[in-house]
Amino acid sequence: MLLFNIEYNCYTVIELKTTELKKEHIGQIQVYMNYIDINLKKGYHNDTIGMIICKQDNEYVIKYCSDEIILSRTYQVDEI
Repeated sequence: MLLFNIEYNCYTVIELKTTELKKEHIGQIQVYMNYIDINLKKGYHNDTIGMIICKQDNEYVIKYCSDEIILSRTYQVDEI
């Protein structure tokens, strides 16, 4: 998914994976982020944010990904 974050004035690329995070997932989202930076981002936009949502130990984990830092956050998702 491609969203635009109004508060941070930047594009946000979101990948949804049904498996645990793999190295190639990070490389793949960075390719998408680079494409956005080259083809859509304007000079007044901030850096593109990448977010990978994947499954880990029966929980959904959100991995934030950017060119300089990768941070990990874990969230409990309740089933309806």
